[in-house]
Amino acid sequence: MTMSCDDAGTKPVRFEVFTGAGRRREWADETRARILAESYAGLESVSAVARRHGLCPSQLFTWRREARKAIEAAAPVFVPAVIEPASVTAVPERSVRRRSRQARADGMVELEIDGVAVKIGRGADASVIAAVIDALKVSR
Repeated sequence: MTMSCDDAGTKPVRFEVFTGAGRRREWADETRARILAESYAGLESVSAVARRHGLCPSQLFTWRREARKAIEAAAPVFVPAVIEPASVTAVPERSVRRRSRQARADGMVELEIDGVAVKIGRGADASVIAAVIDALKVSR
């Protein structure tokens, strides 16, 4: 603020005196880690933890974001797979046969007319199927 010499004694003037260097506070890593752990504990809000320690809430949110990024950067992208040899267990032959029949039966239609069973495979012509069904009906 500048004043001319004419009104030096007639108007009140306000002065602010700053003490200290006005530099940023530095937090020890242990203290910062403890505050971060408190903010993740979930017992109170992040803003309440920040205010209790004399921080701006935005500063604590920044610390949390930086900590998440550091963890993500340190984490491996791929996790190695460990393959152990499986113990060989005897599979009953009956279950194997059922599976193979089921695999083949997926594309088949099975009809039973008057005790006569007819299996029709994939890709069969519709006119042939109709002729077989008609023949079964007539013969009985």
